[in-house]
Amino acid sequence: MSKKHLSPVFLVTVAIAASLESSLSASGQVPSQSQQVLGGAGIKASQLSSSNLYVKGETFIGQTAPATPNSNGNAVDNNQPDSQPANPNNTEEPAEPRVLISDVVVKSAVGQLPSEIETQVYQVIRTKAGQTTTRSQLQEDINGIFAIGFFTNVQAVPEDTPSGVRITFIVSLNPVLTKVEVDANPGAGVASVIPAATVDKIFSQQYGKVINLRDLRAGIGQLTKEYQDKGYVLANLIAAPKVSETGVITLQVAEGIVENVQVAFRNKEGQDVDEKGRPIRGRTQDYIIKREMQLKPGQVFNRNIVQKDLQRVFGLGLFDDINVSLNPGTDPSKVVVVVNVTERNSGSIAVGGGISSASGLFGTISYQEQNLSGRNQKLGSELQIGQRELLFDLRFSDPWIDGDPYRTSYTTNVFRRRSISLVFEGKDSNIKTFNPDNTTDVNSQATPRIARLGGGVSFSRPLSANLYENPEWFASLGLQYQRISSRDANGNIRPQGAVFDGSGNPLSPTIPLTQSPTGEDDLFLLQFSAQSDRRNNALQPTNGSYLRVGLDQSVPIGQGSILMSRVRANYSHYVPTKLLGSKNPETLAFNLQGGTILGDLPPYEAFSLGGSNSVRGYDEGKLAAGRTYVQASAEYRFPIFSVVGGSLFFDCGSDLGSATRAAEILNKNGSGYGYGLGLRIQSPLGPIRIDYGISDKGDSRINFGIGERF
Repeated sequence: MSKKHLSPVFLVTVAIAASLESSLSASGQVPSQSQQVLGGAGIKASQLSSSNLYVKGETFIGQTAPATPNSNGNAVDNNQPDSQPANPNNTEEPAEPRVLISDVVVKSAVGQLPSEIETQVYQVIRTKAGQTTTRSQLQEDINGIFAIGFFTNVQAVPEDTPSGVRITFIVSLNPVLTKVEVDANPGAGVASVIPAATVDKIFSQQYGKVINLRDLRAGIGQLTKEYQDKGYVLANLIAAPKVSETGVITLQVAEGIVENVQVAFRNKEGQDVDEKGRPIRGRTQDYIIKREMQLKPGQVFNRNIVQKDLQRVFGLGLFDDINVSLNPGTDPSKVVVVVNVTERNSGSIAVGGGISSASGLFGTISYQEQNLSGRNQKLGSELQIGQRELLFDLRFSDPWIDGDPYRTSYTTNVFRRRSISLVFEGKDSNIKTFNPDNTTDVNSQATPRIARLGGGVSFSRPLSANLYENPEWFASLGLQYQRISSRDANGNIRPQGAVFDGSGNPLSPTIPLTQSPTGEDDLFLLQFSAQSDRRNNALQPTNGSYLRVGLDQSVPIGQGSILMSRVRANYSHYVPTKLLGSKNPETLAFNLQGGTILGDLPPYEAFSLGGSNSVRGYDEGKLAAGRTYVQASAEYRFPIFSVVGGSLFFDCGSDLGSATRAAEILNKNGSGYGYGLGLRIQSPLGPIRIDYGISDKGDSRINFGIGERF
């Protein structure tokens, strides 16, 4: 059996069983040839050959017998095993001589033997007064006494008496155990991962008592289990236990120090070399992997920590497969940890096109790179060329700034976007732009397009002292600038809007579409947010909670001179339940969110309510638009079969009487609720959400989305 296949418990037993001589030499006791090794099972076969029976019934068990002459007059060493078979002619061997026992006595070599131990010794001795015995029987008695576990030496001394042979078993007790100490990683300068208090707790019941080898083995087994349970699976005894004169046992343990952490790349077939025998080279730089690992050189190997490390590395999204192998270090007590990774394709490009009411006919091209320069940096770009405009979005992010001790990330982007604002859409009519030179020109009347040209940068980091534990809080801080304009379908700036009839005649007063009368605003924001994520799964949570709070503070510069403070908060809570008794998860999910804007309120920045991510049963943005809002939802999520789940939901929301002028003109309700049921279909993109909602007005609508509502 090779050592690498031995369990730690087995190795512990072997290590203990290896030594009385080394362990007791520290206490000044030199064992005789008959002495038992600490934790062993009895006198060895080579020692048994030296135990002989002589005339007059004198037996010396475990002592060296004198040399006797052979037929040639030469001395024969009775302490050496025979070099020839004992019975080469296969003739029947004579039976062992038997002697009559007159008495059996047990006494301690030093001092008085405790009565409870003396009783145990008499119980295992099979040699009885008034019966005959043999050398083999006495040897079995010695073995049995040793097996009790209390003794360092046992001798059987015979003495002739008128009525037979008196056998005196002289036993030498182990010392009294005062303490067990772990000498961890000797010479390495690395402290033990098991506290001394834990060791004392394991052996506390043995302190103050004579050392019993069986109890000691059991205690060492518990210590081994403690290492295993805590993940220190390489811990192992490397020397025989040492016993001092004061009864202190020292256990030398190699706990498995990590000498180095290396990265090895493998191809899709799991090979680490190519067809020419050259090592597979990866794009990802080694430090990207190593910095995600809590396990560092000089630490003790821990299986639990490594498992979490691998989860973090896999969570980078750069690898198809990842595992760990162990190589021996330069020192037998050390190990080299090798992280084996198989990279996945990190770049993609896509081309598409379409037609929309906002852009007309358009074409798009996008490029995504998830591992720029092998540094795990993300680059995303999208370009849309349409009949009416040119739109783009360029984004770069670094999830961990190199050399930063706090795992700080940053994202920067520049963009030109255009969208139809839900603030200006109603159930029966919409706010539309118009040509001030010809207000009834229906060709210039269209739902306002809000164009945004700008860019920004944001930094975020976990608020945790331990970078490798899931932090309770994240915080982010950023700057953003936007030039915002209101335009018609042809891209012309239109600062005002109104409701028109089918002939182009205004049905309402005109309202401003931007803060500035020019139709263009400058919005410069200082942004701060904090979030606490305690969900068990970010995509499909079944337990835990999520909280996010944010503040956007504008600086009044540029056109519009906007001074506003926007405050938002969002809280979700998830409770596992068993209403159906299903084996698959059932969840009660709750969400409460709200926000308000203090100071200036550019019309396009109002909060909109209604739709698939708000109050279901209403069309997008048709319930309310206001300076303030509050919204609540409750869902019961349940399994149907393997890839399909269901939900029952209730949503409600209100602008709390803070409707904008546009919302008042469009007669938005301001408050309402919706309820219904939905399906969740698993897909590579996440759960596809299909919800059928009914509003408090009796209207119904099917809402679609990707991922859970919250």
